Amino acid sequence: MIDPADGRAMLDGLRVVDMTSVVFGPYCTQILADFGADVTKVEAPGGDGFRYAATPAQTLGMGPAFIALNRGKKSVMLDLKLEADREAMREMLGEADIFIHNVRAEAIGRLGFGYEDVRELAPHIIYVHCVGFGSDGPYAGLQAYDDVIQAGTGTTTLLSRVDGDPRPRYLPSLIADKVAGLHAAYAVMAAVIHRLRTGEGQHVEVPMFEAFSSFMLKEHLGGITFDPPVGQACYARQIDPHRQPFPTSDGYVSVVPYRPQHFCEVIAILGDEEFARQERFSTLPGIIAAVPELYDRIAALTPQFTTAEVVALMHANDMPAMAVRDMADMASEPHLTATGFMTRREHPSEGAHLEMREPSRFSGWEQAEPAPAPLLGQHNKP
Repeated sequence: MIDPADGRAMLDGLRVVDMTSVVFGPYCTQILADFGADVTKVEAPGGDGFRYAATPAQTLGMGPAFIALNRGKKSVMLDLKLEADREAMREMLGEADIFIHNVRAEAIGRLGFGYEDVRELAPHIIYVHCVGFGSDGPYAGLQAYDDVIQAGTGTTTLLSRVDGDPRPRYLPSLIADKVAGLHAAYAVMAAVIHRLRTGEGQHVEVPMFEAFSSFMLKEHLGGITFDPPVGQACYARQIDPHRQPFPTSDGYVSVVPYRPQHFCEVIAILGDEEFARQERFSTLPGIIAAVPELYDRIAALTPQFTTAEVVALMHANDMPAMAVRDMADMASEPHLTATGFMTRREHPSEGAHLEMREPSRFSGWEQAEPAPAPLLGQHNKP
């Protein structure tokens, strides 16, 4: 992000030493790099394991998700079991504004890079520890992966509530890792603002379990929010088995009758005005009582139309609707292409690839083209 007034990025001047791996920490530091921070990724011999998580185009260790999460960074490979490499790390930290890592507390302490150790090198350091679980709870120090966090937060029981299949299941996304990465990014920037005001650095702990619990329970704590409870856990609208994409003659479509009166409006738009005008739907309690039936009626009407026809009808009547797209079609999604979100770039070693820009827009800033994701140890000193 470049300021057109002075040519500097928003986080220009912030030096970040990034000793994170996989998704949680790298997503955070990728955001910082997009906004202009100077991020140096410190990797052990062999590199971040996520380098090898999928098939690369050319170079082993340059998988697609690694490229997406590590653009704009430098890579330095250090073996912190060696004193010479620990000294190189100390030199980097002495000049850093932010140190972020996901090494367990005992291990980082043995290496000599706990908070107090690093603060001696850089008194105003913002020291960010990405952990699985808060250090003051009974799970402190346990390993945490996305699946573990989805299980521990109740997330794996959501699909069972929708389809009646009692088997707990994971949501097919590294959603807990990514949510925790977003929490880490805003925590870092809050700590930067605090340092601008006070001149003080600090220790910041970002626990994945608590971050994802907060994310999921905003709506799903539901009726147990209150003491005593006034209802069940979960936001009923989100676990309604009838609230699913509707079939069309050539695919599926999402139509959202968000307000109760919209159900009858959608049904009338789809051609069944007689059903929509029934007296029992003239009151709010009557509509709420019939929501499953109303969803079913919409599902019975949409197959008369193509997906494009349903979307056009809904948009013409100011109803939210979108075609259901397969994940494999997202590379050519027309809106993302038109807005420049999805762009084609050349990586020096991997060749042509699709890159997603930072999604936020700023009236006083324009985004610079980020540096490509680095090869392992690309920026080691000769």
